[in-house]
Amino acid sequence: MDWDSHKKQLLKKPGFQKALEKNRLEYEIARAVILARAKYKFSQKQLAGKLKTQQSVISRLETAQTTPSLSFLQRLAAVFNGKIRISFEGF
Repeated sequence: MDWDSHKKQLLKKPGFQKALEKNRLEYEIARAVILARAKYKFSQKQLAGKLKTQQSVISRLETAQTTPSLSFLQRLAAVFNGKIRISFEGF
């Protein structure tokens, strides 16, 4: 079964959509970090070294088990020569 089919099945389950929305930010951050790390060909340990933190912090970030602080995101953006963009929707 491909991801799109699986996702459609999951979205039919009661409470799944609400849980997805609740954790969307963490998953978007995780995805962005994974993609940037892959682009730069950094291991989690290498990225942790550049951020002066531990590999386990990067692991928790990439598995959406934590919400990073804005200062951490700024340091992360600097490592990848990027910038942070924040937007609010729905109001």
